[in-house]
Amino acid sequence: MVVDGSALATAISAEHTERMGVLAVVGAVVLLLVIGLFVGVPWFFNRLSPTVDGRRRARSDDYFLADQCSTGLISRYRRLNRRLPADPRCKFCLVPFGGVGRVLRIRPSRKNPNFCMGCFEMAPIGGTDMEVGVLFADLRGFTSWCEHQPPSAVERALNRFYAVTTAVITESDGLVDKLVGDEVMGLFLTAFPSLGERTCDVMVVAAEEIVRRLHASADERLPVGIGLNFGMARVGNVGAGEVKDFTAVGDVVNTAARLQGCAAAGEIVMAEAVYDHVGERYPALIHIDFEVKGKTDAVRGRVLTVDKPKVP
Repeated sequence: MVVDGSALATAISAEHTERMGVLAVVGAVVLLLVIGLFVGVPWFFNRLSPTVDGRRRARSDDYFLADQCSTGLISRYRRLNRRLPADPRCKFCLVPFGGVGRVLRIRPSRKNPNFCMGCFEMAPIGGTDMEVGVLFADLRGFTSWCEHQPPSAVERALNRFYAVTTAVITESDGLVDKLVGDEVMGLFLTAFPSLGERTCDVMVVAAEEIVRRLHASADERLPVGIGLNFGMARVGNVGAGEVKDFTAVGDVVNTAARLQGCAAAGEIVMAEAVYDHVGERYPALIHIDFEVKGKTDAVRGRVLTVDKPKVP
């Protein structure tokens, strides 16, 4: 039997071409799956997911911070995220920063690295009414002190002030809301499982620790006064489009800022609403009625003196 060499070669070539085509298709599919895993999935979690949350939130604005994470969609997220490796993870939604979280490029929040960006910065516009603790810390006599200091000294002082206050607030599971000049605003949300009914106790301890750390060094002592308040506020992202900020608004915030203005160096002025929760620890504090700007009636509060440094 005579075999046509040219026909055989053509058949082999065709078969080879067909196999190469199949391999190319398989390779393309694998490549798409890899791209989907390392690009598409992180893009979904970090970009598309907030949009989905926004649609859900439009139907129920309270789902995100409702019922201290015990019910609703956020509890489902927590149950799912708890099963994903590995620690550390967001203390609110429990999504991991390590393991799968590193692959998905889950990022910590700038408000507090113990929480993820998805829970705060990337959450949709809108908020919910909830009880919140508000802390304002301000350097006393800082403006006059700056008159006689070089800019480098002012920078060092502010950097130390920011470092201490933000460290204490984040260690206490609070959120660093704003850094404005020589003032820092912190939020303590009752929705956080680690705070809840302990919110005021944790906030007052944090305020004391801020004063102690800033007054600890005689050479670098920074005199600070602190105002505290507790009550209902609107909590969530405010702004428009990409220009937004997770914060709390309402009278409770304004009053805390005014009480901070009444605090001398080394003092913590707490509203009566805060004292109602911590009074057993500080039974000797007497009430004082503060006349503050913008308030028709005097604001009743208590003064806790932690230290009395000399104001520069």
